[in-house]
Amino acid sequence: MGHPDKVADQISDAVLDFCLKHDPTSRVACETLVTTDLAVVAGEITTKAPLTRAAIDDLVREVVKDIGYTDPNIGFAADTCQVDCRVHAQSPHIAMGVDVGGAGDQGMMFGFACDETPTLMPLPIDLSHRLVTEHAKLRRSGELKWARPDAKSQVTVEYEADGTPHRIHTVVLSTQHDESVVVHKNGQDFFSDEARDETIEKLIRPTLMADRPDLVKGKLVMISPDKPEPVIGPDDVKVYINPTGCFLTGGPHGDCGLTGRKIIVDTYGGMGRHGGGAFSGKDPTKVDRSAAYMARHVAKNIVASKLASRCEVQLAYAIGVAEPVSVHVNTFGTGRIDDEAISGLVREHFALTPKGIIETLQLRRPIYRQTASGGHFGRTEADITWEKTDKASKLQEAVTAST
Repeated sequence: MGHPDKVADQISDAVLDFCLKHDPTSRVACETLVTTDLAVVAGEITTKAPLTRAAIDDLVREVVKDIGYTDPNIGFAADTCQVDCRVHAQSPHIAMGVDVGGAGDQGMMFGFACDETPTLMPLPIDLSHRLVTEHAKLRRSGELKWARPDAKSQVTVEYEADGTPHRIHTVVLSTQHDESVVVHKNGQDFFSDEARDETIEKLIRPTLMADRPDLVKGKLVMISPDKPEPVIGPDDVKVYINPTGCFLTGGPHGDCGLTGRKIIVDTYGGMGRHGGGAFSGKDPTKVDRSAAYMARHVAKNIVASKLASRCEVQLAYAIGVAEPVSVHVNTFGTGRIDDEAISGLVREHFALTPKGIIETLQLRRPIYRQTASGGHFGRTEADITWEKTDKASKLQEAVTAST
């Protein structure tokens, strides 16, 4: 949540939630830039909500404070950053097509699901999200006293030839920290090995062992950037923590952040394709967001129904046109029935027009800020409707009836 790009995403979605809370028909395309002591909010917003410059200023500071940027000494803080607002109304030419129920943009949107995890998400991205989510909990609780908000993770999983996970191969975790865990060696600053060990024992090991301990087949071996690489066994897990050596300067002060730059993090970690555009800051008339949510909903229900163990759903839209111009299902050879037959079931059992998607998934609610860190998919919150598997039994029944 403290990565600068995700800070921007959370601000954009906080603005969206504010608009939807006061006016469910709001049209929002909100972009945010954050850098040293500055947040710029811009975009096209048409709403009856009391979205004044003062309201946007308050929203920005609330989000930044909640994330944990409260110390002005680190270059970006809730009470001291400047907020610049550049918002205007949505183009009337876009509104012409959207007002009659058409898609708010053209493009392809993808959804993906597989049976590698209880959330039906690919294992590498699922573990990565768990690591950064747990990092935030430990930082906020004080168990990692030195941790600052900026962090990101990456997990490499080795697969069998049949596509099933074999073992966890490598974990990379970068975490901003304070001066208390900095050591000086040969004229350079380094994150201490003691802090690396603490990160492994409090954060990385428990997270990896929580769901799939069978995939942790060897030791967790810390790779320290200022020491020779240790001997790695064939099943050992390489662990890189702050592999550059030090991560004292971070957040928007260390790197400019923009809405929509973490689209693979937001979706499937590269396991499934990504189409359309980014999600955050966009109201549900934008099929970039809403159709991607529906495609995930469809793919997850297909896997939950046991029609396939792996599924990618592609939806394509033309701006101003309600029905998708294409519905394509790919089960990568794992389907119980032909992919074309599954595509037919999708058209029959799922509402795929923008209006149908919005109504089915109840997308005019202020539920989006929570999605702007930790991924938009694989979530367990009750109000994240696209993660429900409520159509799985109907898909099973339809296949049984046809055979």
